[in-house]
Amino acid sequence: MTDIFHLIESGLEACLGRRELLRRALAVGALAMPAYATAQSDYPSKPIRIVVPVAPGFATDYLARLIAENLRVKMNATFVVENRASGAAGNVGSEYAARAQPDGYTLLFASPGPLSINKFLYPKLGFDPADFVPISLVASAQNVLVVRANSPFKTLGEIIEHAKARPGALSYASGGAGTTQHLAVEMLKSQAGLDILHIPYKGSAAAMSGFIQGQADFFVAELGNSMPFIRDGRVRAIAIGSVKRVSSLPDVPTMAETLPSFTTSAWYGLVAPPKTPPAIAVKLSAAIAEVMKQSDVEAKLQGMSILPIGSTPAEMAKFIQEESVRWGKLIRSAKIAVD
Repeated sequence: MTDIFHLIESGLEACLGRRELLRRALAVGALAMPAYATAQSDYPSKPIRIVVPVAPGFATDYLARLIAENLRVKMNATFVVENRASGAAGNVGSEYAARAQPDGYTLLFASPGPLSINKFLYPKLGFDPADFVPISLVASAQNVLVVRANSPFKTLGEIIEHAKARPGALSYASGGAGTTQHLAVEMLKSQAGLDILHIPYKGSAAAMSGFIQGQADFFVAELGNSMPFIRDGRVRAIAIGSVKRVSSLPDVPTMAETLPSFTTSAWYGLVAPPKTPPAIAVKLSAAIAEVMKQSDVEAKLQGMSILPIGSTPAEMAKFIQEESVRWGKLIRSAKIAVD
């Protein structure tokens, strides 16, 4: 279990402590002390664009706008969210941000795809995710495994047992090849030794709709997006992807209670174009950490079953590297490809 997952579950300050958080921030800032002084006094002096590589209405977009509004107040600066969606898993908007001037006035707010997964799926990306300058791991959304209300399956263990007894008989929905929903089940299949059919859709909404209509046996989706369907009884949650059980569904066990150490979540982070001065990343990171501790922000995220984080640049860099290793190994071994 990586350190950052403990941060996600327990909160950044509780795990690091105030002194350790300050030490890490100063260590990163020391990499460019002359630039740090300039950034502290002059940055930001003009509007900052936050590029979101998906269409409005998705969790990534909502979080970016929530962060932008609160950073506006915190830093006394203008933040503008710019959606650049293309349907190519966030690659177009991410490439646009990667080619922007490295001055801190264009940033990218993205989920795992562009930052740690897509490079293993698309052979000709127009950017290298490793070149982005990490700013902050902002928030995490736990995944939940759901079945329809009339499904005979009551536990993850029953699904595993059925899949082992009847290879290829079960199917699962996802929002598309290479999404965290897809990879979560592929990781499940790999760890449990299962043969389950993948039914990809064009987006999470279409996947949920097809799944509810009976086109797949189960669906691993973000908890926040699934809660309305859980509450109205159309689907039943049988396992949570978090390390610990969640307060909104206290009777639903974690996946790790069946498969030790198995976790699955979506996460969201802010990065800057390659060669952006580290001092700028440190200043933004510190502001985001304060924003994520605000009670009003926490309340809004809790309503979406999203956990605020607010990490340092160094912690985000370490986490993305670990995620890249994790998903790269799975994608290669499972021979996952996109159309």
